[in-house]
Amino acid sequence: MRHFKLSTIIVIFGCIVVVVSLLVTDLLISNTTSERIRANQEEKVQIVSRTVAESEIVKESLILQEKSEAIQAYTQEVQTITEMMFVVVMDMDGIRYTHPNPDMIGEYFTGGDEQRVLQGEEYVSVSEGTLGDSLRAFTPIYDNSGNQIGAVAVGISLENVELALSQSHRNIIEGSLLGIIIGVIGAILLAKYIKRILFGLEPYEISKLLEERSTMLQSVHEGILAVDDDLRITLVNKSARQLFKKAGLPDQPIGMKITDFMPNTKLDRVIETGESERDEEQTLNGISILTNREPLVVNNKVVGAISTFRDKTEVNQLAKQLTGVRTYVEALRAQSHEFMNRLHVILGMVQMEAYDELVPFIRKIIDLNNQEAESITKSIKDPVLAGFLMGKMSYARERNVTFTITNDTWIDKALSLEISQELITIIGNLVDNAIEALSTSNEKKLTLQLKESDGKLSIDVSDSGPGISKEYLEKIFEKGFSTKGSNRGFGLYLMKQSIEKLKGEFKVSTSEKGTTFNVVVDYASMRDGIQNDD
Repeated sequence: MRHFKLSTIIVIFGCIVVVVSLLVTDLLISNTTSERIRANQEEKVQIVSRTVAESEIVKESLILQEKSEAIQAYTQEVQTITEMMFVVVMDMDGIRYTHPNPDMIGEYFTGGDEQRVLQGEEYVSVSEGTLGDSLRAFTPIYDNSGNQIGAVAVGISLENVELALSQSHRNIIEGSLLGIIIGVIGAILLAKYIKRILFGLEPYEISKLLEERSTMLQSVHEGILAVDDDLRITLVNKSARQLFKKAGLPDQPIGMKITDFMPNTKLDRVIETGESERDEEQTLNGISILTNREPLVVNNKVVGAISTFRDKTEVNQLAKQLTGVRTYVEALRAQSHEFMNRLHVILGMVQMEAYDELVPFIRKIIDLNNQEAESITKSIKDPVLAGFLMGKMSYARERNVTFTITNDTWIDKALSLEISQELITIIGNLVDNAIEALSTSNEKKLTLQLKESDGKLSIDVSDSGPGISKEYLEKIFEKGFSTKGSNRGFGLYLMKQSIEKLKGEFKVSTSEKGTTFNVVVDYASMRDGIQNDD
């Protein structure tokens, strides 16, 4: 299907509208003008005929029945001044007393339309006389006693009338053509202006973009809500409506004030400040969502705001899955790397035929692995947490860190996957931070102690690193804060969130000789699962 350009469509339709309008106008004006011109000509000849009928010279000649030169001279003068075709005075028998051609004086008036005036009627008619077709005005002439004594006929050439009509029509046509030209120019300028407003897009392109935008907005999994600068909701996609329905809110809020629909919204603040807000938590009738808010700016002016959000439960599940996968990958990588190093040592000893030293070396590896596995699996029956700790021990050895784990408690299989993931988040981030802090220390010792007391699980992570500066001690738990570069600073923030979910608390003690993190969580409630009141 061929698509016409917007400029072409506007010019064509603009021209059609202008032409039709001007043709209708021309028709109406032409008819009106023709009628007006004819009426003016009729009025003109009537005025002349009435004037001549009231002339004393004319009356006197008719009363005396004298065809004098005075009356002929008078009518000739009137004819010349008024540009009439003829001015004829006749008596009651229709005999001419005056005529532009003196030879016609004394003869009967011709045309056949003079009978009514001889009966006292005044009128205008069109007829053919001795001088050709003419528009004629007839006026009866009365004496001082009111008796009709004759009549006057004044005529104007129909050719002059048609000439006036043609000139008027020509002016209308010229004006119409000028109007069409101006209309075409205006349509072209209007098309360019509209095209500039539409960013150079053609109508079919706009239609396609609109369909793509609608499909895209409705297909994304995140909820999307937009408001204008008056805080009225202008857009809600399918995912947002589903989430609103789940929260017990109306699923068709378009047109409503966002402050009435969601009293705890922050979009009004975004419009006021013009600043974005990322990864903010918000509650919808008890449902916790994670939302991003962006101002909509057009020509450096905030014209609204848009919010994208998702059920935090889904985000948490995804994050836990990713955290678990990463944990397993890191553990396998560390163990694989350590195993490869030991294989290289064994290969070298075999090639050197140092069999006497090889046997004790292999036994030592076996005993070490058995000791580590036994010490962990003996008191930690949760396979996810046990496998995680074994991987961290391999990772610590890879970094030349002496990692000691002391288990003074019994963690059985009653832990749910959610709880073990929260413990992995807490322990993993503390251990990783400690190993990284030990990278510049001469003495690299790291201790993890798990201890249960009075229904509480205590997690102590101590290192022999340089300690934490006091100026950073309060900031290290903020999201995104790090002294080690960009895209860092999330570990301790996530650890703090996990502690809060397990209804625990923590404290930090640090000095130049090392740092100790003490985390205490409610171990009794952990057996029954996490009580999330988000």
